[in-house]
Amino acid sequence: MAEFHAASGGPSGPPLAVTQGDPAGIGPELTLRAWRDGGREFPFFVLGDPAFLRRLAARLGWSVPVAEATPDSAAALFPHALPVVPIGMEVVAQPGRPDPRSAPATLLSIETAVALTRSGRTAGIVTNPIAKHVLYEAGFRHPGHTEYLAALAAEPGVEPPHPVMMLWCETLAVVPVTVHLALAEVPGRLTDELICRTARIVAQDLRTRFGVINPRLAVAGLNPHAGEGGAMGREEETVIGPALDRLRREGIDVTGPWPADTLFHGRARSGYDVVLAMYHDQALIPIKTLAFDEAVNVTLGLPFIRTSPDHGTAFDIAGQGIARPDSLLAAIGLAARLSRR
Repeated sequence: MAEFHAASGGPSGPPLAVTQGDPAGIGPELTLRAWRDGGREFPFFVLGDPAFLRRLAARLGWSVPVAEATPDSAAALFPHALPVVPIGMEVVAQPGRPDPRSAPATLLSIETAVALTRSGRTAGIVTNPIAKHVLYEAGFRHPGHTEYLAALAAEPGVEPPHPVMMLWCETLAVVPVTVHLALAEVPGRLTDELICRTARIVAQDLRTRFGVINPRLAVAGLNPHAGEGGAMGREEETVIGPALDRLRREGIDVTGPWPADTLFHGRARSGYDVVLAMYHDQALIPIKTLAFDEAVNVTLGLPFIRTSPDHGTAFDIAGQGIARPDSLLAAIGLAARLSRR
């Protein structure tokens, strides 16, 4: 990726809001560790239950002071304690035991973060992992976390924004054009319009948020060998190619469709700023191979900054104090850097 021009100096402006995520997962303990081990460069506060985080810190034997705060007092408290802005709901979850009764607090934490960010009282949102199946049991009807954020960002009477998931690390950025679909559904859902809409949002946000003056987009083919001239599939000729022609006419620097198996080695990565992949695993396998613990999920296309660790709730290790905070720290750092633009 081209040089990331977002400022990386000391803190300025309001702090970041970190959501609680599923309280039975690793999010809460990673948040405690992020404050304890991550230095004090990027102030943040947590939207959750202060008593729950105090109990968790005591259970883990960690010396992490938790201070009840407001969004406006959090930055001053941050050097001395982990600021927690209460959301008014008690959290009683046990680590590793997902419970639908936690869903209202999980959702309220997200809703409050969006409201505070849109009002300018926070610089951006860092979301801890949620478990969609837990929320579904409690009546949640959105496809996932990102779609819920898009719905919260919608203005009355206006179509909700189209969120785009980009996985980012210092050496690679990837965007899956289709995301959480069964592989058999991908060809039918892949359209010229979806590719163009995704590419426009990526190019725009790379310019305005990442400071990449002329973003270079490389696009992967859907089929092996990018279709091998139609011998292994026609989508490159009938869908992807026409979309790229359209984008070039609009002035977007886009190349492809390229065979995905030769798109991610070191020399290839020097030739683009981001890859648009056609489906989930085509994008996530390479970045998780290169940066499993440091990759960040950043949502493009929203009217506010949102980043997230690139991992799930990990219920199987929750409460043991062994989960690594690297991805959460990277998400906090990236959100802070983006907010300075």
